[in-house]
Amino acid sequence: MSDFDYRNQGDVVTADRPDAPAIIAVTGSGARRLTYREFDAAVDAVAAWTSGQGLSRGDAVGVLGENTPEWLVAFYVLQRAGFVPVPVSYKLPSDGVAYVLENAGAKAVFADARGGELVAGSGVRVWELDGLIERTPRSDGKFASVVPDPEDPAMILYTSGSTGRPKGVVLSQRSHLWVLGLRASTPGPADARYLVAAPLYHMNALANCQQAFGVGATVVLLPKFSARQFLQAVEEHQVTRVTGVPPMFALLLREDDLVATVDTGSVIDVFMGSAPASQALFHDVRALFPRADLHFGYGTTESGPVAFTDHPGGLPTPDGSVGVADPDVELRLVDSTGATATGEGVLEIRCPALMTGYHRRPDLPSPVTADGFYHTKDVFRVDENGFYFFTGREDDMFTSGGENVYPAAVEEILESHPAVRQAAVIGVPDEIKGHKPVAFVSLRPSTQAGPDELRKHVLDNAEPYAHPRQVWIVDELPLSSTNKIDRNALARRAAELLGGAAT
Repeated sequence: MSDFDYRNQGDVVTADRPDAPAIIAVTGSGARRLTYREFDAAVDAVAAWTSGQGLSRGDAVGVLGENTPEWLVAFYVLQRAGFVPVPVSYKLPSDGVAYVLENAGAKAVFADARGGELVAGSGVRVWELDGLIERTPRSDGKFASVVPDPEDPAMILYTSGSTGRPKGVVLSQRSHLWVLGLRASTPGPADARYLVAAPLYHMNALANCQQAFGVGATVVLLPKFSARQFLQAVEEHQVTRVTGVPPMFALLLREDDLVATVDTGSVIDVFMGSAPASQALFHDVRALFPRADLHFGYGTTESGPVAFTDHPGGLPTPDGSVGVADPDVELRLVDSTGATATGEGVLEIRCPALMTGYHRRPDLPSPVTADGFYHTKDVFRVDENGFYFFTGREDDMFTSGGENVYPAAVEEILESHPAVRQAAVIGVPDEIKGHKPVAFVSLRPSTQAGPDELRKHVLDNAEPYAHPRQVWIVDELPLSSTNKIDRNALARRAAELLGGAAT
């Protein structure tokens, strides 16, 4: 990154195409456009205003709202002005929002109308996002961005909190500038358009916007994920790159009428990741985007988006693989004792993008080992060519009758059945075995399969202990705030269906 000379992440915005669109924000009544010149001027103007509001350098400020140009302006404002942006999920209840703001020590929060309602009563100052760009007077000259210390916090990103209160991941200026130096230091083609539909408080969406602005691409921004709006935006705005987690793509494929007619020929890159995907989903996504290269990726909030890459010898990446180890990072697999494992184990990563730590959570043990590797809790296997395959979560794994069951492996078998579109497997309490697997399954249109047939399909292709004792057919699987399958919701539903007791 020696030739990447930015000192403030808020300045990582291309300056060589000022009249090109930086953002096309899709709304219910059309689209708003903001050129790079307009975006940069808005950031400078609001940064000048924010700097006069009595805050001190390094103070945390929340950003709370649906995806809008104002959200992105606020994020870049806070970085240029020397504050620490704290993206907050608008899907949290009000007490969850209050916890995040309190834990972060936020002195203020940029919030849209709905976000303002969530913040009410927290005692935190609210700066309105709605109309922020239009109402802020433009300043003369360029705002002088603060030059932070490399170890200063650049942002605090809160995880979804699936196992308790959200955890604030502190990313330093140095760590994220390293990522941007790899991903956003070379101008890209002028017609590149990135569709961003995931919430901006999530690392994937935010990192895609940062990369786009760094290379001069256009961000086509949806306020939130809608399968129909996503497909319509691809055609209307000639999107070249789409990203998302596998459940998002599965929802696109349910829009049968649009899938049959929409023109996706502009898309040349599809990035899918952050959760397992079936072979059938790979096939269907390729059919939906026939001109695109399909990339299956991996990253974490704690260690950044750089972990795997293409094979150096040119071998094609098999479906389901995230690639081979990126030469810019160090990877290893470990067993349950922490010893180095061969073939399969929990992934650990060491790279310059590692987090500083969890903000104000002394109760949490550090996930970083004594020698500087982040313990991801994600289980991978690696084949003879060095390709890595995600097989499950260490904390999703459960023991049934003394045998380890990895839900992702059982889900992959269920999704290999021609009638199955998506599957989710969880463990439910059992008096004899400790836990036993059960499954929720959604089917493809115009297909049929019953629970007995699906249980037999797993029995025919896996060890008997791994087969789901109950299979429930549902229209769709619930999603969490990050658009991944909500396993906590499924566990509650399974308890209801089983009468609240093990059977």
